[in-house]
Amino acid sequence: MSYESVIGLEVHVQLGTKSKLFCPCSTEFGAEPNRHTCPVCLGWPGSLPVLNEEALRLAIKVGLALNCHIAERLKFDRKNYFYPDLPKAYQISQYDMPVNSKGWLMIQMRDENGGVHQKKIGITRAHLEEDAGKLLHEEVPDGTLVDYNRAGIPLLEIVSEPDLSSPEEAYEYLVSLKAILQYLEVSDCDMEKGRLRCDANVSVRKSGEVKLGTKTEIKNLNSFRAVQKALAYEIRRQTEILDSKGRVVQETRLWNEDRGQTFSMRSKEEAHDYRYFPEPDLVPFTISRQTVEDIRRTLPELPAERVERFKKDYGLGEYDALVLVQDRKSAHYYEECVREKVSPKMASNWIQSELMALLKLHKAAIENSPVGPKDLAGLIRLIENNTISGKIAKDVLPIMFETRKSAEDIIKEKNWVQVTDTRLIEEIADRILAANPQSVATFKAGKKQALGHLVGQIMKETQGKANPKLVNEILLKKIAKS
Repeated sequence: MSYESVIGLEVHVQLGTKSKLFCPCSTEFGAEPNRHTCPVCLGWPGSLPVLNEEALRLAIKVGLALNCHIAERLKFDRKNYFYPDLPKAYQISQYDMPVNSKGWLMIQMRDENGGVHQKKIGITRAHLEEDAGKLLHEEVPDGTLVDYNRAGIPLLEIVSEPDLSSPEEAYEYLVSLKAILQYLEVSDCDMEKGRLRCDANVSVRKSGEVKLGTKTEIKNLNSFRAVQKALAYEIRRQTEILDSKGRVVQETRLWNEDRGQTFSMRSKEEAHDYRYFPEPDLVPFTISRQTVEDIRRTLPELPAERVERFKKDYGLGEYDALVLVQDRKSAHYYEECVREKVSPKMASNWIQSELMALLKLHKAAIENSPVGPKDLAGLIRLIENNTISGKIAKDVLPIMFETRKSAEDIIKEKNWVQVTDTRLIEEIADRILAANPQSVATFKAGKKQALGHLVGQIMKETQGKANPKLVNEILLKKIAKS
């Protein structure tokens, strides 16, 4: 039987404020346990929360970028549940009157033929709420410690509509959402520091059915690839249950990265289980339309807009533009490189292939690259003016990375300047052709790849310094005359 999956994602992003959502405690990461706490975030009797205005401004900024309706009237609610990391035994959140609602995000998906198509993913809501503390289970034997430094950290929970239909779409949605958040500079989205977290809801139904299947929620997802793998596993698991005439149970499941499986954690709660009611210590209030418009004017160029500009201004294809723009710092690096008057396409290729491979190897971020945009442009310029070949340039770049020397200095030290002396290449070509009559005959018989062998022999004799284009031209001319 054929099935289809229905996926919705809940993303919690930590907003980049210096203080917590309802108190002046620091949001700095890495402090000693329980150092950044006060009566408000610890829920002491008589303490009163005060909303962080900057957190609200950043939340509205995200809502505008996600094409959301921005509420004119806001209120906060108490989400009640008991857990050791929640000092008040309730979480201040938003229930029926979120700051942002009814938005959408466009994702780009590649098809089997390499083409790109768009899909619109609805955003149900993006609401403000405070974070809980952190439980430490491995610090003491047979016990658990609680660190309340995170209690009260400002979060924006972004809930998608169940419009995603595959793990691959879920991955692209997360990549696109993260790019928007980073372009807005509302968060650094560092998953290792808990500043971006994702829970996934997934159900399976018979193809063509309208009614949704029973969903499960997946937690403990510490990377976008983990989200993709966990969804793929859970879709298989639910499909096998339905095929065997079983019943999928609505529950929360944990992803185990080492085993590549999800495991049952608890039955899934519903909204009524949390006994939401209006937060009595924070009165409802209104947001003026002028305030919203003032925030709108601060929006930067967003990823989708930058993709279109890269295509128009630099002649890049859809895929190249998407890859460069997904990371704001990579896009900035690219533009600085192109400003040095080098080929936009060649700059794109070198950044995406050779530079990114080196950065990955050395576990370095592009903004900290030892080879800056101007340095890379200098290398590309040497290829463009035929001073060195692309092959030699691939040897030069790692040395630039290690030594921070310019490409020009390195090729002078190594004597790697490209050989463009026509007479010298012709002399070498004559020797190679005389020594390889079989390759010449094979080429004349119609097997064009035989020319590659002859080119390779000349490149070997010149230690890779001969101009490949000139070598090809000379060989073709001499073979035609033979």
